[in-house]
Amino acid sequence: MFKVHVWFGLLVSLNIYSEKLIVVHTAVVQASLHVFLCLLGLVVLCHSDSFFHKLELKDPKNPPKGCVDEDGKQHDFGSTWDRDCMTCSCTMEGLSCSDNMPDANTVAFPAHCELVVDKDACSAKVVMKSDKTKECNPI
Repeated sequence: MFKVHVWFGLLVSLNIYSEKLIVVHTAVVQASLHVFLCLLGLVVLCHSDSFFHKLELKDPKNPPKGCVDEDGKQHDFGSTWDRDCMTCSCTMEGLSCSDNMPDANTVAFPAHCELVVDKDACSAKVVMKSDKTKECNPI
């Protein structure tokens, strides 16, 4: 009779252990899925136009004091500014700019709507295709 109780106890212990493993495995899979979705969101958000120009040291005796933008304007290290609907920054590594405007690939909206971008005003909105005066809510 003792052997039956030991085996039964062992089977119950193994069953409880396997249930805990399944719960832990499920939690890990769910956490991995959440991380994946967050990373996917970052890829979508970072899809906008951006560029980076590495700072070049031309004369070691006269190091640069900042970055020079595409218009030839000097910007100090650590500075940020907006230009042509882009946010730019200058670091000791170089000049980087990223577009502040969404494009149709980065915003989800219903099929009866479209994204309208106004580069002059640096604004964007989702409107109905049939009536551009009525806004739609992104999905």
